[in-house]
Amino acid sequence: MSGSTSNTSNTGNTSNTSSTHTVTNQAPPLAGHDVFATDRVLVEGLERHLDPALLDEARGELSVLGQAAGSAQAQEWGRLANEHPPALRTHDRYGHRIDEVEFHPAWHRLLGKGVSAGLTSAWTRPGGHLRRAAAFLVWSQVEAGHLCPLSMTHAAVPALRAQPELAAVWEPRLASTVYEFGLRPAGLKAGALLGMGMTEKQGGSDVRANTTRAEPTGDGDGAYALTGHKWFCSAPMSDGFLVLAQAPDGLTCFLVPRVLEDGARNPFAIQRLKDKLGNRSNASAEVEFAGTRAHRVGDEGRGVRTIIDMVAATRLDCVLGSAALMRQAVAQAVHHCTYREAFGAPLVDQALMRNVLADLALESEAATTLALRLAAAYDAGEEPFLRLAVPAAKYWVTKRCTPLVAEALECLGGNGYVEESGMPRLLREAPLNSIWEGAGNVQALDVLRALQREPGALNAFLVEIGRTRGADHRLDAAVKDLLTELGDLDGIEARARRLAERITLVLQGSLLVRYAPPEVADAFCASRLGGDHGGAFGTLPHTLALAEIVERARPVS
Repeated sequence: MSGSTSNTSNTGNTSNTSSTHTVTNQAPPLAGHDVFATDRVLVEGLERHLDPALLDEARGELSVLGQAAGSAQAQEWGRLANEHPPALRTHDRYGHRIDEVEFHPAWHRLLGKGVSAGLTSAWTRPGGHLRRAAAFLVWSQVEAGHLCPLSMTHAAVPALRAQPELAAVWEPRLASTVYEFGLRPAGLKAGALLGMGMTEKQGGSDVRANTTRAEPTGDGDGAYALTGHKWFCSAPMSDGFLVLAQAPDGLTCFLVPRVLEDGARNPFAIQRLKDKLGNRSNASAEVEFAGTRAHRVGDEGRGVRTIIDMVAATRLDCVLGSAALMRQAVAQAVHHCTYREAFGAPLVDQALMRNVLADLALESEAATTLALRLAAAYDAGEEPFLRLAVPAAKYWVTKRCTPLVAEALECLGGNGYVEESGMPRLLREAPLNSIWEGAGNVQALDVLRALQREPGALNAFLVEIGRTRGADHRLDAAVKDLLTELGDLDGIEARARRLAERITLVLQGSLLVRYAPPEVADAFCASRLGGDHGGAFGTLPHTLALAEIVERARPVS
């Protein structure tokens, strides 16, 4: 255990209360550490999946980013970006429509660091998805809101490739490590960001109910004019947006630039910003199109098929984002309990608190291990495996995030309920990834579609979990039970959530048995697969190696 708690008094205050305000028994700030290097699960995952020839370079880059993420300066940027949320300016002082969103300078510093760290693209770099995933896990722990435009920009690449001439213009700018904010033609910017606008008031996730119309302009350049609205448009100050609209031959994907090639503003009316539960540093808007110029991406009538690769990539980022929130919450809880004493001993050494912390650490390790395996599968081109594993993981990992963060907050007691601790911000952020890119039912039903329509997806999953057959009797029993459930088609839609949960737990168990220390794998199988676990965190069997699990999760040694 390093660091110490200083006993200070307010010597600048001469009131009678100053002598009673000696501060003791408080944890020092969790700052000034390397967020990457102190995360054993993340470091081991990178070393496990990345080509050894790339490891030294990747570790160096991630350590630099980890030190930035652990700095007091970056933490202050995160606080400021959330305490000063974006503001909408619809008109200038003369009455001209400008539709701009203003952000605090801290937002730009966070976003600029994310862009320079390569979080906007990984599609052509060797080991790019795994390296980006590790960086995403590190940098998300500073502040989660600004990861939204970074995620969408990265994920837009495979959709744009359905229209090669657009990809040739936009992809180099999306992959750029140069951050340039401001509305200018994309051709005049070294770097660009992309947002998205899919859902409408009347349909939500049912995008086929969209009413926005797209009509060819007849200008000879293949452009369309859009008329309609989007109920949620993420990051409205991006340089362009992928949107869905009804073209003559059906629902189609389009690229909408904010500024046209001649420098004119594309009609893009921001009606209002959403007042959200969390994710407050990031702007989400309601927008309207009126003759808005757009470029078709993919064939008419194939909008959902065109956009699906982008959705799959952003769903993986939901898993990564939730894993990052979990890690930060667990790190804060373990750090606090290491220094905080009650009833004569540090909290971390007390049996019941140790059980809670170990249970939280176990959930966090399972989420991170799975997220990194999925990223490595992207690099390896394991499409059938990803087709089933991504929606299942997105369903379960994002669902586990909110209760984990709430329990971690409680480990800090009243201190955790106060904004200054940073824990309330984590808790407000926690539900988002379960909603974004399709809420729980959407993911569970997508798992069913993968099982029913793509037999290669189930085969790839069975091959993956088959690598640990016979290694743990509880895992073997869970696999057998899952196969029995998969063979029963009666009422399968109503059981879709249970299937998604069990698929993910079996996959997590298999990965931990294969890769994690024995005490971690044993605890996971005993509690998540063996049925010896209560409804709340902190109900692990007392015979498990709880102290070792907590020590493994400690953010500073």
